[in-house]
Amino acid sequence: MDVKFDFGDEGENPIVYVRPVKVADLPEEIRQQAMGVDTLYAVHDATGNQLALVKDRRLAFVLARQNQMDPVTVH
Repeated sequence: MDVKFDFGDEGENPIVYVRPVKVADLPEEIRQQAMGVDTLYAVHDATGNQLALVKDRRLAFVLARQNQMDPVTVH
């Protein structure tokens, strides 16, 4: 289900969404760079645009916070 919801005005820091992505579902170029990792973590903005793709969940949260964003997990 791909339904967009208007959460109203953003707070002090924009919310970004962190979700696991199977490497097998990614383009060949990225699969080659994954070096044996089965799952990467994508960071998306509120409109669904992918901002980053990183090796682990912890790094995704650190990256978001370092860029003044509030990360939340999406399943």
